[in-house]
Amino acid sequence: MEPVFKALADGTRRALLDDLFQHDGQTLVSLAGRFEMTRVAVAKHLRLLEEAGLVVSRRRGREKLHYLNPVPIRLVHDRWVTKYTEAWAGGLVDLQRDLEAGMEKVFEIYIRTTPERLWQAIVDPDVRARYQFGARVESGWTPGSSYRVEHPGAADALVEGENIEVEPPRRLVQTYHAIWDDTIAAEGTSRVTWEIEPVDDTCRLTVTHDELRENVDPHLYGGWPMMLSGLKTWLETGAELTTPGSIKYGSSR
Repeated sequence: MEPVFKALADGTRRALLDDLFQHDGQTLVSLAGRFEMTRVAVAKHLRLLEEAGLVVSRRRGREKLHYLNPVPIRLVHDRWVTKYTEAWAGGLVDLQRDLEAGMEKVFEIYIRTTPERLWQAIVDPDVRARYQFGARVESGWTPGSSYRVEHPGAADALVEGENIEVEPPRRLVQTYHAIWDDTIAAEGTSRVTWEIEPVDDTCRLTVTHDELRENVDPHLYGGWPMMLSGLKTWLETGAELTTPGSIKYGSSR
C-alpha cells in the first residue's frame, strides 16, 4: 500500500484523481490544460498514479485515455474498516457530506480585453462602481486582507469579507458575507472565486459563488449576471450598461 499512500500524499495528484472522478477517460492534453504546470510535469504525476494502480490508461486510436481506478483505495478501506463498523462509518461520512454540501452558482462571460485590464476593473473602486450599481470596493488586495463593498446611499457596508487568494491577473478567491439587511446577513459567509483565462484577444471570466446553503435567498447571488454584463460593456465600450440594478440603485457619479 506504500505506493498508494505516496501517490495520495501529493495535492496535485489528488486533484488529478478528483478531475478524473468528474470526467473520466481524459487525455494528457485535456488534464494538463486544467493545471498551472507543464504537460511534462502532469505526465510525471500520472505515471506515479499509474504505478500505484490509481489510474489506468487505454489507447483509443492515436489517443491515450486515463481512467480513475478506485480499487486500491477500496483495499485501503477494507484493511481497517470491518463489516461491523462499515455501516457506522458510512453513515457518518454521509452525514458530513450532507452538512458540508452547499449550492454552487457559476457565471461565465467572454470580454474583449487583456487580463491586466480585467483584473484592474475588478479591484479598482472607481471602475467597480460603474458596473456594481454605484457600489465601491475597498481593500489592500493582499492574501489575508479584508475588503468592503460600500455604496454612498447606504449607511453601512453592503458586503464584507477576506481575500483568501490574490494572484493578479489570474485568480481571486474571497469570503463573502452580504450584510445589506438582516435577512441576507443571516445567510452567513459564502465564497466567491474570480478566474481570468486569456483566449487570444479575449478573456474568459468565470465567477463561482459557492458554499451557499441549499435554498439560499436568491438575492444573494441574483445580481451577478447584471454585474458581469455591465463589466463587459464598460471594458469594451467605456459606457455604463442600464440594468434593473443600475436603475434601482443609481450611479456613484
